[in-house]
Amino acid sequence: MVITLTFNNALNISLTIGDTVLYAETNPSGGYSTSSLMNTTRLGTVTGIDRDTNTIEVTNTSTNVAPILNINQTYFMFTKDNKTNLTSLTGYYAEAKFVNDSKEKAELFAVGSEVTSSSK
Repeated sequence: MVITLTFNNALNISLTIGDTVLYAETNPSGGYSTSSLMNTTRLGTVTGIDRDTNTIEVTNTSTNVAPILNINQTYFMFTKDNKTNLTSLTGYYAEAKFVNDSKEKAELFAVGSEVTSSSK
């Protein structure tokens, strides 16, 4: 069953076909809309995206009954398939050497990096 969702705001730029859409009904609490993780439900897989009208099509294979969704009181989120969206080192490497030229004792707590090859 295909479910069409139209949003009032622009769609997240990261949303792509094949992503899984989940939703949770929200309740007002203390001036905010809140929900519980236990109320999160898998809606289906994105099969169509129209960014001009902020509309997505979601194929729901788990049931033949479409859920009743109030777009203004439902929080929608999406996940990506981690089998195709993993990042790891694939053939390139870097080597770093850290030198303390000071006479003072120094401690290195963490080192991090992120590199993207743009030549491919």
